[in-house]
Amino acid sequence: MSTDKQTYMQTGSTEPESLLDELQNLLEKQMKLMQRGRISDVELLCRQAEPLVNDINRTGILEQADYTNKREQLQALYNKLCLALTAQKADVSEKLSRIRKGKKTIWAYRNNVHGG
Repeated sequence: MSTDKQTYMQTGSTEPESLLDELQNLLEKQMKLMQRGRISDVELLCRQAEPLVNDINRTGILEQADYTNKREQLQALYNKLCLALTAQKADVSEKLSRIRKGKKTIWAYRNNVHGG
């Protein structure tokens, strides 16, 4: 067991629990931002979450049986966020495809009109 995990288990610190709450809060904010189409803001929150996730992993709190529900809850939020990002990506890809097709049509029309 790592020193951080031993310290946590010996002291019973509530700090790891607050880290979990903070991560849940960030995931929920990201979902709300996704629903509003604010991808760049989602990305900023992802950057904030990374060190938080590292701290949570270092404590080992999610490996404990007492935190199974919290782990599943966080995993479900994360999966939901991934699905939303995938859907957004597909939507953007479809729109880009339509734009490219429209540009080709315009170029073909332009070339035909101008004798090109």
